[in-house]
Amino acid sequence: MIRNQVLKIIKEIDGSNISLLTPKISEHGDFAFHISQFGEDSQKVMDIIDRLSKNGLFEKVEQKDSFINLYVSKKILLDELALIIEQKQTYGSNKLDEEKTLVIDYSAPNIAKRFGFGHLRSTVIGQALYNLYSFLGWKVIGDNHLGDWGTQFGKMIVAIRQWADKPIEELSVDEMEALYVKFHDEAEKNPELDDQARLAFKKLEEGNPDEREIWQQLVKNSMLEFQKIYDLLGVNIDFAFGESSYEKAMENIIALSKEKKISKESEGALIVPFADKKTPPAMLLKKDGATTYFTRDLATIQFRVEKWQPDLILYEVGAEQTLHFKQVFWASEMLGLINRENLFHIPHGLIRLKEGKMSTRKGRNIKLDDILNEIVEKATVFNDDPHIAKVVGISALKYNDLKRSPTTGYIFDPNEALSLEGNSGPYLLYTYARIQSVIVKASSSVIPLKKGIQENGSLVEPGMTKKLQPEEISLLRALFRFPELVEDAASNFAPHLLCTYLFDIAQKYSIFYETCPILKAEENIKQFRLILSTAVGQVLKNGLNLLGIEVVDHI
Repeated sequence: MIRNQVLKIIKEIDGSNISLLTPKISEHGDFAFHISQFGEDSQKVMDIIDRLSKNGLFEKVEQKDSFINLYVSKKILLDELALIIEQKQTYGSNKLDEEKTLVIDYSAPNIAKRFGFGHLRSTVIGQALYNLYSFLGWKVIGDNHLGDWGTQFGKMIVAIRQWADKPIEELSVDEMEALYVKFHDEAEKNPELDDQARLAFKKLEEGNPDEREIWQQLVKNSMLEFQKIYDLLGVNIDFAFGESSYEKAMENIIALSKEKKISKESEGALIVPFADKKTPPAMLLKKDGATTYFTRDLATIQFRVEKWQPDLILYEVGAEQTLHFKQVFWASEMLGLINRENLFHIPHGLIRLKEGKMSTRKGRNIKLDDILNEIVEKATVFNDDPHIAKVVGISALKYNDLKRSPTTGYIFDPNEALSLEGNSGPYLLYTYARIQSVIVKASSSVIPLKKGIQENGSLVEPGMTKKLQPEEISLLRALFRFPELVEDAASNFAPHLLCTYLFDIAQKYSIFYETCPILKAEENIKQFRLILSTAVGQVLKNGLNLLGIEVVDHI
């Protein structure tokens, strides 16, 4: 990447890492840095300006006020254009981190509950991060940490025994969830039901065969329905180790906590206190001996560290779990499992409907497949071909979520998601399809790189750099940033940065398309503009694929 080359040159002169900025206004260059980073050493600044001016990367290096502005040369931009055409679907990837391993914990629906609309965020953000890090050469492991253990299963067992009107094998997830809601309604009138539920879960933990049989069928029925959602979303997670997978490992965590002397008894329970008094103690064992989410998540980390030796573990989980993960990460370090800096929680905000917050206990959990089916049906206004309608609808839903910072909650509006105007999935798909249409009309699905139009390895006739239109230069200056944006989106755990970039590219192409004739231009200009269009299409496709979005050649 050009950015890395600049940083390397500066480090060779200064010996330090500096902050390199991307100006928001194109007139201020492609890169800029503040001279205050070099202290009072004006000679060093002059040396850097001189070195950058002579290395061939930039057509202009200027000091303006307290900034050094760098303008990438047109030849370098055209070289990058050739690289996009050459590398195709691998453009923007690298193998610099191929020795590193990442585990991502995402999606994580709860057994015996609908795959709620609220689980969409974890699923699509987690998958996008999985794709980004894989593209950058990491060995990535996706782990679907299913909610298949805990007191709620004691509630389900009690509810099924008391109110189920059919064999458990025939219960749908909808019917299971209805029983869960009924339990809470009845427990408000009869608190003894909560005691029965705690006892049922304790028996489940102890391995009682009757409780186990009911629980196993709940898991089986749920997973069949969840897979339909994943198939529709185009999501394939490597592993699905539910909380129950760590049943025996929890005993090791409890023993290790005592050995390390980080746990203590408190009112009959076993807790882990923290040095930071603002962080409340976390509970390893309840006073009845039952385990907690905290215990299970520590056992999960121990398993992941032993199985995969990850350099990084990411948790794409709702913001309401922030305190929980702070406790888990701290305790993991106290137990000697892994350093806290290798653990990250990516908290996402809530999706809300106009009707308000979703709640399983109150029976207001909106099914994700209902939303998926609705938006695919609405997408038939673009094209009644079932495959294209599905691609457009799913892209609308995914992109509508991914274009926002994960921490930002939002109210879902299907009309906004499906809009062909503004920052939306259908708009980007339309731009890609428009490019493919231009290429087909030019009777060339792959633009040849004719030696006759190359100058010093660039896709340009002699002297053509002087003929480039502002709209063409604007696209060229945007295209070379793709590898940089991929790295930024990954390192900041922020797929929305890539969305913003792709929308910008699509807007710039739309202006270019309306301003610069392609098929009616003279042959050498036509050839160049077809190459430029092909490169834009390739970058859009690569970027959308990283977001987990399929493209189509026409809409």
